[in-house]
Amino acid sequence: MYIVFEGVVGTGKTTQSKMLVDFFRKKYPEKEVIWTREPGGSEVADAIRTVVQATPFTELMDPVCEAYLYAASRAHTLRNVIKPVLNRGGIVVVDRSIFSSVSWQGFGRGLGKETILSINAHAVENIWPTTVVYLHGNLKEMMTRTFDAAGDKFEKFPQEFFMACEEGYEDISRDKRFASIWKSILANGTKEEVFQKILFALQQTD
Repeated sequence: MYIVFEGVVGTGKTTQSKMLVDFFRKKYPEKEVIWTREPGGSEVADAIRTVVQATPFTELMDPVCEAYLYAASRAHTLRNVIKPVLNRGGIVVVDRSIFSSVSWQGFGRGLGKETILSINAHAVENIWPTTVVYLHGNLKEMMTRTFDAAGDKFEKFPQEFFMACEEGYEDISRDKRFASIWKSILANGTKEEVFQKILFALQQTD
């Protein structure tokens, strides 16, 4: 299994994805189960994350440059962290994936869905998630929650940016190429209640 968690800021992706890892480790003690994130997950990918998200520049990073940096980090993580575990029969749970780039750079930054898919074509190749858990809810409420403590430039973006990102996620959910792996979860209620919704959705996966 290669399961990714998606959603705008404050949806609880990190908390829920780590809860799922704990669940899998108890359910499948004989299997290798890992958690990682995009961008990041290794020395190289984490360095790219710092450049693209947490480094203050006097100039605004061009969206195309941004998209390629995310693709570069993704290419490294997929080949050096995710694929080796999958090849050994393990389970991988990831906080964000290519669908974040489609939503954030494709829609939020205005580059377009197909442009982002094209940029990432070689980075991803055939290493696609088996399931995408998309957490969504009231955007205004989500934006009041604590975000990346290590620093994330997107936290300073206006609400309109995140509205565009949500439109991107909804567009992806209707795309016939991805509909079969997409699980939309309303992230309201306690974290335990949301987690039960996720487990139920995963049980419906063929």
